[in-house]
Amino acid sequence: MAGIRIPPEDSEPSSQQSRGAVGDLVSDDERSVAADSWSIKSDYGSTLDDDQRQTDAADALSAANFRAPSDYSSDKEEADAEEAVQSMLGLQSYWDTAYADELTNFREHGHAGEVWFGAEVMEVVASWTKSLCIDISQGRLPNHVDDIKSEPVEQGDKYLSTWSVLDIGTGNGLLLQELAKLGFSDLTGTDYSEGAVQLARSLSDRDGFPNISFLVDDVLETKLERQFQLVMDKGTLDAIGLHPDGPVKRMMYWDSVSRLVASGGILVITSCNSTKDELVQEVESFNQRRIGVSQEPEMPKDQEAGRDPPFRFLNHVRSYPTFMFGGSVGSRVATVAFLRS
Repeated sequence: MAGIRIPPEDSEPSSQQSRGAVGDLVSDDERSVAADSWSIKSDYGSTLDDDQRQTDAADALSAANFRAPSDYSSDKEEADAEEAVQSMLGLQSYWDTAYADELTNFREHGHAGEVWFGAEVMEVVASWTKSLCIDISQGRLPNHVDDIKSEPVEQGDKYLSTWSVLDIGTGNGLLLQELAKLGFSDLTGTDYSEGAVQLARSLSDRDGFPNISFLVDDVLETKLERQFQLVMDKGTLDAIGLHPDGPVKRMMYWDSVSRLVASGGILVITSCNSTKDELVQEVESFNQRRIGVSQEPEMPKDQEAGRDPPFRFLNHVRSYPTFMFGGSVGSRVATVAFLRS
C-alpha cells in the first residue's frame, strides 16, 4: 500500500499506468463497497461497539485539534480531479484492482510490479534501518545514523537475526526481500489486499526467499496477536490518510500500531505525504491522547505503565535530497524512526 507513487527514473511503463484513468477502475458501487470495507470491526463487541469506536476516535480527534493530511499541503489550489484520485488511493477496492492486475502481469510476464517511492528510496530505507537496528543492539541510541557505516552482513547477522520484523501494507513484499538480503531473517508482511499477498508470496518464492511470511491483515483491525521488535511502514499511513475518513483512521492506525510494536522496539515510517516534523507532531498528539486516557480514574493499575508516552522520536534519514519551498526546507520523502516505550 502506498500514498503517492514515486517510481524510479527511467523505469519501464508500469502495468498500472497502462490501465487508464482511475475513474475507469472503480465504479460508484465499488466506492460504496470499499467504504463499507473500511468500517472498523471488533472481535470483542457488537456493531454498536464498532460505531462507538468510530465516535470515540472522532471525539478524540476534535479534542486534540488533529490536522487532516490535506491541511499539511501547501498547495491549496490542487485540481479537483487530482484530489479525487488521491482519495481513491485510500480505498481498498482501488488496491484490490491494482494488485489483481499486478498479479496477472506477474503470471504472464514475470514482472514484479512497481517499487513504491522508487528502488533507490527502498534501498536507503533498508540500509538505514539495518544500521539503526545494529546500533540499538549494541546498546547505543544513535544521533546520526547516516554517518555510521553498517557492519558487513556477515557480522551484522548476529544482531539482525534477533529482530522480528513486520512490514504493514507490504504490497509486493520487495522491501522485506531487501531486508532479508541485509541479514534480517524473522520477516512477516501483511496487506489487506489478498492480491498483494498472493503477489508477494509468488515473488518471494521465485526470488529465493521462501521463509518470509505473508498474511492478509488490515492494520486498522489487525488480527495479529504477536508483537514485533521492528515495524516498517512504507506508504501505508499515506494511503490511510487519503481515505475520505482519513483523519479518524490515522488515529486508529496509531492505536493499532502501538499494540504491534514490542516494548523497546522501533517503528520506521516512510512517507511522501508528511514531513519529518509533521510525523513527529502526529506522534506527539497520539502520545498526549494516550496519556490522557491512562490518567482516567477507572484505569486498571496494571495499565499504569501506559502513562509514559508510547512513542518517542528516535531518528530520521538525512540523506534524501531536499528543496526549499515557502521559506522551509523539505524533502519529497521522509523516513522517521520512533522508539516504543
